[in-house]
Amino acid sequence: MVTEGLSATTAGDRWEALARTGLTSEPDEALDRFAAMVRTVLDVPVALVTVVEADRQCFPGASGLGEPWDTDRQTPLSHSFCQRVVATAEPLVVTDAREDARVRDNPAVGDLGVVAYAGMPLTDGHGHALGSLCAIDHAPRQWTDGELRLLADLAAACSDSLRLRISTAVAESGRREAEQARQRLRTAFNRSQVLLNASEALTDTGTIADVVTAVGKLVTGALDPVDLGIVLFDAEAVDGQGADLHTVPPMPTDLAEAWAALARHAVRPAADAARSGRPFVLADPAAIADALPAVEGMDDVGWHAIAGAPLRSPDGPVGVLTVAWKQPHEIEPDELAVISTLAGYVAQAVRRATHLEQRTTAAAVLQQALLTAVPAIDGLDVEARYVPAHTGDLVGGDWYDVLPFPDGRVALVVGDVCGHNVDAAATMSELRSLLRGYLVDRVESPSRTLTRLDAACFALGETTITSAILAVLEPDASGRYTVTWSSAGHPPPTVLAPGAAPALMPGSDLILGAVRGATRRDHVRVLSPGSTLILHTDGLVERRAAGLDEGFADLHATLGRHPDLRVGDLADLIIGRVPVTDRDDDIAFLIVRTRPG
Repeated sequence: MVTEGLSATTAGDRWEALARTGLTSEPDEALDRFAAMVRTVLDVPVALVTVVEADRQCFPGASGLGEPWDTDRQTPLSHSFCQRVVATAEPLVVTDAREDARVRDNPAVGDLGVVAYAGMPLTDGHGHALGSLCAIDHAPRQWTDGELRLLADLAAACSDSLRLRISTAVAESGRREAEQARQRLRTAFNRSQVLLNASEALTDTGTIADVVTAVGKLVTGALDPVDLGIVLFDAEAVDGQGADLHTVPPMPTDLAEAWAALARHAVRPAADAARSGRPFVLADPAAIADALPAVEGMDDVGWHAIAGAPLRSPDGPVGVLTVAWKQPHEIEPDELAVISTLAGYVAQAVRRATHLEQRTTAAAVLQQALLTAVPAIDGLDVEARYVPAHTGDLVGGDWYDVLPFPDGRVALVVGDVCGHNVDAAATMSELRSLLRGYLVDRVESPSRTLTRLDAACFALGETTITSAILAVLEPDASGRYTVTWSSAGHPPPTVLAPGAAPALMPGSDLILGAVRGATRRDHVRVLSPGSTLILHTDGLVERRAAGLDEGFADLHATLGRHPDLRVGDLADLIIGRVPVTDRDDDIAFLIVRTRPG
């Protein structure tokens, strides 16, 4: 009967007010002080601040309560006197619970030793009783009017404390709502910034991976997706031969392979968007499963929502920009508009990146074709390496060449056309071919050959900064080699003689194409048997954070530690000492070792 009455009074506003107090069975320091004051001023063994819920009463404030009740800070309503206070919103005064028909059957009489009880309602600002401030004695007690007035005054003060908590919660709720409104404005602003930044960010992209990464950075804060991808189709296929998915972060390998194996019709939403020119939305996991039934493992990805917009080019659709979330996400119309507009920028970047990648691939094939395998030469061990810079087109103007002649001479060439792009590779190809022709045309000194190449640069209007070193090894009758070299602004070669420290072979003139008729000189050195000679471009010794002297010192230290290492292994060791991220310039070098006598 009491519980039914309580249920009738605790609907609606009362529950809301009770929730806003934040009070439960956790001890509250301030309310513990209220209980302690009641216990002291009324000289009772137990005092409580209670709040009454639908199926229990809690004691956020307590003083003198025995165990296990003081630890639990709650009882079921079967043990509650306070529920009567809440049900009536009136005080409850009991002199001897054992003889009071209202409460004598309450288990709290025996379990908690509640004999005398005086409880005052704790109310919110609208008069809803939320709980009780009560005094408990373990023996019969006749409560005086003064004691009850004092308890009522303390209950009023305690009610004020609860009302302050409620007001604070209401204010905090209002603050959160205002913050949410501000967040919506910030989101709208950030989305507009995405489109403002997209053009600039995508201008510098040179590969599809660059495009995906750039878009990922653009949308991270504005749309807050978990995965972002670009689905590309074979533009030349009439019925679609496959779907290539590029994602940030990268997809699991097995799932990426599944995508690659799909025919276009199996990726229906993306294909439909590409054909129709309209964006698509898969609003929940069920829609995703229905749209992508052929993608095994898609359930493991955990996407909850996907939106996509077509990538269109003058030649027709090339793919779709997709944005995915791994949590429930309501895709708003303005969000979809941002994705669609962004897809327009992405389509341009993809078209440009595809063109650049095709161009770079062709140049790389050309460069690898020009950097031919080193021939086997009697009496010499020769190795060559070329590594492009980690930035740019991954091709460049560095080259090496080894030309053995029937008379036993061997020409060694290392050159460096400034640049890490297709243009540098094209210039390198031209100069390399010219120099090869000059070397087989006649026998002359290296300085004379470089003078002829210098004149050709002026005749052809070639103004790109180019350095080169040409060294000719010539054996004598005993098999000992003499090296004659001429350098056009190139780093000096290094020689490592048996039993000696690595040393530079200095002597350099102007770069090619700098001054007409520039004087060029030859330098000569006899190599003892077992000597190692290294010709290289500046990329091998030049670093962003260090000068050339440090680079040469590092190279020489490596050579000094491994003087007898096989030249192939030595070449790998030398190139491996340069971290990929430090390769700001192309690297080309030759290692030649004269065999021991």
